[in-house]
Amino acid sequence: MMRPFLRSLLPLLALLTVLTGCDTMKPEQFAKQTPALALEDYFQGQTRAYGIVEDRFGNVRRQFVVDIKGAWNGKELTLDENFDWSDGEKERRVWVLTRQGPNQWEGRTQDAIGTAKGVLSGNAYNMVYDFNLKMGEGRTKVRFDDWMFLMPDGMLLNKATISKFGIHLATVTIAFRKDVPGVAAGSQQAAE
Repeated sequence: MMRPFLRSLLPLLALLTVLTGCDTMKPEQFAKQTPALALEDYFQGQTRAYGIVEDRFGNVRRQFVVDIKGAWNGKELTLDENFDWSDGEKERRVWVLTRQGPNQWEGRTQDAIGTAKGVLSGNAYNMVYDFNLKMGEGRTKVRFDDWMFLMPDGMLLNKATISKFGIHLATVTIAFRKDVPGVAAGSQQAAE
């Protein structure tokens, strides 16, 4: 009785695998791309970023500005992030990224499940991790596949896909800027 059900389920699973795809982009593809990204240099001091969150259909659901204070001690990069969401919500997150080798990083933050694994190559950085994402009044475990690309003139672009059980839920797009006028040490509130 269970076998016919499983047989009919296999084509559906195969179709889902094809539709969700296997991520074939690897950091090593960007080894020769310039300018080279050094996380500890880029995020040292103050950085401001602007972002949007799109649902799986491409509809913008939320917008935000985040001010980041970065500190590098020779082994760990601490990123103190203060988010101002367009709906009025304020959020603070602190990431600690630890260099594990020339191109390998590990990251930890309060809502990450386990350790985030990061690889740096050329102008690209990829970090994959599980996260307890706030959804409504609760939290749900999702997977982030986070890509950063350093562009000319110091612009850093970030695209993160959020999935659950391999199904794409949302995309976060962020543009980082250094030396933003009016932003002092601290958060966005210091500029207001």
